[in-house]
Amino acid sequence: MVKDEEPRVSPAQVRAARAWLNWNQDYLAKRAKVSKTTLNRFEQGFSVPYSETSGRLRKTLEDAGIQFQFLKTVASGISWARPVDGVSE
Repeated sequence: MVKDEEPRVSPAQVRAARAWLNWNQDYLAKRAKVSKTTLNRFEQGFSVPYSETSGRLRKTLEDAGIQFQFLKTVASGISWARPVDGVSE
């Protein structure tokens, strides 16, 4: 779970992470145990999820190998935290 003092992932970071992993919204929503509607609204910038929901999304994507990057508290990008199945270094 994400601690309150940690910066939150942005909609753009989540979209980019999903694209990099080749995951659709249905797949991420199921893995993170959040509703697809919540994920869709967040990614489109229509809502800000609760801290717990944001934490689930972040943890799910980090567990899949994504590392979120921040400049202080501003979301700045993503990278691989470790090699992912089928991807060589």
